[in-house]
Amino acid sequence: MSLRVISGSAKGRKLKSVPGDMTRPVMDRVKEALFNILASDVIDSNWWDLFAGTGAIGIEALSRGAKFVRFTDLNRLPIETIKENVSHCKFDSQSEIKRGDAFNLLTGHIDKNFEYIYIAPPQYKEMWLNALKLVDENINWLTEDGSVIVQIDPTEYQEVALQNLVEAEERKYGSTLLIFYDRK
Repeated sequence: MSLRVISGSAKGRKLKSVPGDMTRPVMDRVKEALFNILASDVIDSNWWDLFAGTGAIGIEALSRGAKFVRFTDLNRLPIETIKENVSHCKFDSQSEIKRGDAFNLLTGHIDKNFEYIYIAPPQYKEMWLNALKLVDENINWLTEDGSVIVQIDPTEYQEVALQNLVEAEERKYGSTLLIFYDRK
């Protein structure tokens, strides 16, 4: 599957894939749907692409007018791929790329607030649930009107009791489910 930026200032730029099968790139139609839902709210927003993989979601956000994206991933190959993709799209000055464990990062010092935290971890390991609970416990990662967006396989979904977040919407696209959680 060829990855590309689908809209905005970097429209049409091809993105490199992470070698091997450790990441699962988001399909264009899911990316398109996500950004159609968010529309102009993306402009001037800050994002944290938590399990960034290729960086495709954060790069798409930047291309559509986001102010800043923090890309994080645990493994070296995705981090190298993100660096190449961000540079190729000329978003270096609006990006921060950190290698680290998402769960440790979420429980660490809150140094920035984000309008959007995007959670699309490796599937079938309940990592999305653990990451979501950590955002809920460390809610100041999000701005007052911030949202968490979870991308999972629909079979992984389960309801979760949260203190500071509430499920606002879910959208299914084939084998991909997007769930939006807003601050209460």
